[in-house]
Amino acid sequence: MSDPHENSSAGDVPADQTVEDRASARSQRPASQAFKDFITSGWGPRADLGITASPAVPFTATRRARLSERLPGARLVVPAGPLKPRSNDTDYRFRPHSAFAHLTGLGTDQEPDAVLVLHPVEPGTGDDGSGHHAVLYVRPLAARDTEEFYADSRYGEFWVGARPTLEDVETLTGIEARHIDELRDALAKDLGEGGVLLLVVTGSDEHVETLVESLRAEAGAATATAEAAEVDGTTSATGLTDAALVEATSELRLVKDELEIEQMREAVARTAEGFEAVVRSLAGAVTHRRGERVVETTFDAHARLEGNAVGYETIAAAGEHATTLHWITNDGVVREGDLLLLDAGVEVDSLYTADVTRTLPVTGTFTEVQRRVYQAVLDAADAAFAVAVPGAKFRDIHAAAMEVIAARLDEWGLLPVPAAESLTPEGQQHRRWMVHGTSHHLGLDVHDCAQARRDLYLDGVLEPGMVFTIEPGLYFKADDLAVPEEYRGMGVRIEDDVLVTADGNENLSAALPRRPEDVEAWMASLRG
Repeated sequence: MSDPHENSSAGDVPADQTVEDRASARSQRPASQAFKDFITSGWGPRADLGITASPAVPFTATRRARLSERLPGARLVVPAGPLKPRSNDTDYRFRPHSAFAHLTGLGTDQEPDAVLVLHPVEPGTGDDGSGHHAVLYVRPLAARDTEEFYADSRYGEFWVGARPTLEDVETLTGIEARHIDELRDALAKDLGEGGVLLLVVTGSDEHVETLVESLRAEAGAATATAEAAEVDGTTSATGLTDAALVEATSELRLVKDELEIEQMREAVARTAEGFEAVVRSLAGAVTHRRGERVVETTFDAHARLEGNAVGYETIAAAGEHATTLHWITNDGVVREGDLLLLDAGVEVDSLYTADVTRTLPVTGTFTEVQRRVYQAVLDAADAAFAVAVPGAKFRDIHAAAMEVIAARLDEWGLLPVPAAESLTPEGQQHRRWMVHGTSHHLGLDVHDCAQARRDLYLDGVLEPGMVFTIEPGLYFKADDLAVPEEYRGMGVRIEDDVLVTADGNENLSAALPRRPEDVEAWMASLRG
């Protein structure tokens, strides 16, 4: 990898240089004026990046208008987030904050350090008749006569390629674009006693949060620490908190629009292809000392080729490892006769991700005990599907699955109490073998809408357009003396991505077989 800190000539480093700046001690780039004059001259016109309006433009405009209605009168600050160092002077690949992506339509690695600001205006005079005007503050492409062009390893064209201009950003997003250097003055406008309340999405960009706090302090403005108030059914801008903005941007995603559902379908389709690739790779996984890594890298490579990346770290858990819910070390062997639990999802370029789990017999055929456990989990999933309809509560999904799980464990003689007693709040003994929940919302984040209020999430009523998982499981650890030996060291989970429709639900991941006999036939067809 090229040295990204070649910022001065050799021997040009001061003796009292700080630890943070010492990376430049290995720098060898010329610093002469002759070099600067030569490298910044003699360039032809840049190639057109071919940027056109994103299909997301009308959808993101509607989302911003809904947010404006929720938080009238406040200035709303939604950072994309900064580049994050991986080690010393190398960064992780950038992924924008989900709230920023949702409101701008920017995905993949767009645009580090950018900040979306919804400026309050007279009600009805803003974008799409809303009470806000949106502006994207970005770091645009630098001219070739600037030092940034050749010297800046994070943003310079020599290092990361040509980035979009302000005009490109406006074309792509449909949002007015301004230079990031204008952000401070824009946020400071009309602050102070009786002025605009400034709210920021926290947890995305520490530098922007610090800027907001300092501007509040300088202006003697409200610190946004009070609870939100309701006025005529609408949240008042007086006394709002930063948490209210975080909550609003999360709840805005509980019901997906047409474009979001389309992106979810794409993510699930690419994920199904990845599962097929894994089945074809199992012969190689069995012979490798790190067979789980064969599975992981097969899926992850597919995700990177056909999407943006994986939506979360792939769980490739064989044998006993399948009883560890979030097993991502993936360094174990894959043995004939064992089950492989694969929990994985492709994140497409728009950053929407699937989240699917299938438990596969490595040999292609379930044993009698494996089939028994698998069928119990499948029956629990089917019971959950039956209640995942408009008007039901989100919590009903889990309750339906648990009734089946408790009943089967009781039938097998594993519960110390009858199933009915275990299902009471005071019991819950059946949860020894399934400690996780059955469902979570899904979208831009694998655990989407996580900051939504409880009465809209866990206690919320299902509506058409909601997308979530259904994923019951049973996990019997190898040293679990509460179960017969034949069950020990076996973990089974079946997870599908579900869209609530006007008259029921749709299993978005139905292309991947679920019934044990269908799984066996599918695996046989892929392995020839």
